[in-house]
Amino acid sequence: MTRRILGALFLICLWAGAALAGARLEVPPQAGLGEPFLVRIVSDRPFRDVTVYWLEREVRPTVKAGAGGNAAEILLGTDVLEDEPGMREISAVLLDGSETATLRGTVEVRPKDYPVQALTLPPKMVTPPKEELARIARERELNHRILDQASLRRFWALPLARPVSGPVESVYGAARVLNGQKKNPHRGLDFDAAKGQPVLACATGTVVLVANQYYAGKCVIVDHGNGVQSLYYHLSEAKVREGYRVDRGEVLGLVGSTGRATGPHLHFALSVQGRLVDPLPLLEE
Repeated sequence: MTRRILGALFLICLWAGAALAGARLEVPPQAGLGEPFLVRIVSDRPFRDVTVYWLEREVRPTVKAGAGGNAAEILLGTDVLEDEPGMREISAVLLDGSETATLRGTVEVRPKDYPVQALTLPPKMVTPPKEELARIARERELNHRILDQASLRRFWALPLARPVSGPVESVYGAARVLNGQKKNPHRGLDFDAAKGQPVLACATGTVVLVANQYYAGKCVIVDHGNGVQSLYYHLSEAKVREGYRVDRGEVLGLVGSTGRATGPHLHFALSVQGRLVDPLPLLEE
């Protein structure tokens, strides 16, 4: 699956100055709504820094030097809840001393059909009690602040490790109908897993949240750098603390059914530049 994220790129560039004249931006021509995709910035000559602009956000990907010049990679994507199909522009500004180069490309975000998932749940799991609304609002705001951050040093590499070995029982983008009420689409993967099964970090990073939240239950969020963060919900127990540096494949916690969950499973989500995208195309087969 990861190959189609890495392939089918096209190039477009505008530049200023001879030193960066060979710089290019590699962008996929299209991506489905909710899908992540990889963008490369490549130059035959060194450049010191680059800033990428996408959907009113900016991020500075890690620049790697090589024998044939410099390169940077960044994950971008759209959110099935927050975004719409259409043509979207990507731009990158390279800096080398006093010289700059501006590169531009476009991605066609295409509509995508997602399944409908109708569930019957206890009423309190669909409509939370009024006394919990303030708590839910605080937790939502906290999570938004965390996912809005883009730390400079990159630790992720593709493909990402699977957090548990079980099958996916609920896919990203599924339209949720709970007790006959249309709700927000599912913005993660639900893995079928037994209670107590270890939950593994999908990539190296820093733990930025360990909490017990109304919807997520016991949860962990890991920052992998350059705007990529992974989320692990409904744990029975967390095995890490905030500020811990974790390696790819390290145990973060144990599968449980805390929060809004009808049984043991792992809800795994991936935030890319503050948008929750489909993690499945980026996971190991």
